[in-house]
Amino acid sequence: MMGKIIFILGGARSGKSAFALQLAKRYKKNVAFIATGEPLDSEMKARITLHKKIRPAYWKTFEEPRDLTPLIKRIAKKFDCLLIDCLTLLVSNLVLAGLDQKAIEKIAKEIVAAIKGFKANAIIISNEVGLGIVPENKLARGFRDIAGKVNQIIAKNADEVFFIVSGIAMKIK
Repeated sequence: MMGKIIFILGGARSGKSAFALQLAKRYKKNVAFIATGEPLDSEMKARITLHKKIRPAYWKTFEEPRDLTPLIKRIAKKFDCLLIDCLTLLVSNLVLAGLDQKAIEKIAKEIVAAIKGFKANAIIISNEVGLGIVPENKLARGFRDIAGKVNQIIAKNADEVFFIVSGIAMKIK
């Protein structure tokens, strides 16, 4: 009883979500969509609305910006697939809540362990934030470093890893 983890990385607007949706549709109706974004401003509200429109309405949506492990443990038995969109927003939410890198890495490992404890497969989406320029301010550099480390933890434990560039998926693991 070990859930398979499929990890999808790419830049902003690279096609990660579209690729993840196509993978998750293989599970028919038994998909839990776990959204980590919060509608804190008009831009984010618009993005969330768009994401809701493009995914099947019959999937069950759970909105959880920070506490994924308890949610996964509570729902994983009921679904064949958990689609987590996205890990980068989770990290941002945790950083803004005051957690340090060590605490956030621990949470990433707990998420992996929770998924592996059930038969449900998980598709996890994250941004690859380390390909651009070095951020000018300390908070942004810290976020980039933590997000990179969390991505490494998930990728190491994933069964499959895809990197998306311009809508093209490349399997790298």
